[in-house]
Amino acid sequence: MDATTVFIAEGTPEAYPDAPDGLSTDAAALAPALIWGRLEAYIAHRYSERTVEWIVEGPGTWRPTLKPATVSTTEIWNGTGWDAVTLQASPTGGYCLPGVGPYRFTGTAGVDDATVPAMVLEAYRRLAEYTAEINFEGIDARSMSVPDVATQEQASPSYRARALQDSGAADLLRNYRRA
Repeated sequence: MDATTVFIAEGTPEAYPDAPDGLSTDAAALAPALIWGRLEAYIAHRYSERTVEWIVEGPGTWRPTLKPATVSTTEIWNGTGWDAVTLQASPTGGYCLPGVGPYRFTGTAGVDDATVPAMVLEAYRRLAEYTAEINFEGIDARSMSVPDVATQEQASPSYRARALQDSGAADLLRNYRRA
C-alpha cells in the first residue's frame, strides 16, 4: 500500500540550465525560467537544485515525487507541532510509514550542473519556438487591414495551457513524468 502525498512546497532554483543552442532570435529572447517552469510543471525530473517540502499521509510506503531528491529531515505531526522521527527504508527506495501521520519530509530536488538529456532539450526548443510564435507575452489576437480586405486572427483561449501538447514537447517528455 502506498502512502499519499497531500502537499508539496517546491522552492525556486537559483538558476535554470542553459537553453539549447540553435533557437531562433525570438525563442532565445524568452526568459529561460518561463520555459523551464512550464516543462517542470509537467515532469518529475529537476535539472537544477531547489528546496522541497512534502507532507504525506500513511500508512504505507512513500518515495519522493521529484527526481533526483535528497531528504534531509523526516518528521511526524504530534497534534501541535512537528517531531523528528526515524523511518525505516522501503524496498522501493523510499520510506515505510508505520502510521497515519501526517509526516513531513524536507530536502532538495534536482542537481545543479546536471546533464540535461537531449530529449528534454528538444522539448525545451519546441516549447520555446512555439511560445515565441504565438507570442506568449499576451497577444491573443492580430488584425490587419489591406485596402478592401480586413482580416483578424483570434488565438484559442486555451493556447497557453495547451502549449506543451501543441508544440510536440509533451510527447518527448513522456518518460520523465513519474518519479
